[in-house]
Amino acid sequence: MDTKILSLPRLNQLNPTLESTALKLMEEAGELAQCIGKYRGLSGETVKYDQTLVVEEIAKELLDVAQTAVTMMFVMEDQFGIDIEELVQKHLEKLLRKGYLTDL
Repeated sequence: MDTKILSLPRLNQLNPTLESTALKLMEEAGELAQCIGKYRGLSGETVKYDQTLVVEEIAKELLDVAQTAVTMMFVMEDQFGIDIEELVQKHLEKLLRKGYLTDL
């Protein structure tokens, strides 16, 4: 299995709730969709952007989504006592069962 590690930090100076983080996650996902639509011409406009710039802007928005999702996991761990490492292992096992992975 080819793996890459993406490690995002716990953000400082925040007191997020499950609800506020879920709303932020939806906001960031909307910004990602808006970015893709704008740079891919899905609104009917002519796209005249450099491909490298387009991909980088989409990646930046995707990282905002990922950071917010990670923050939500920290919130769930802190406020509800879930074991993220255990759930990640179960998630990987599910991916293996579904054929998305060939080995762990």
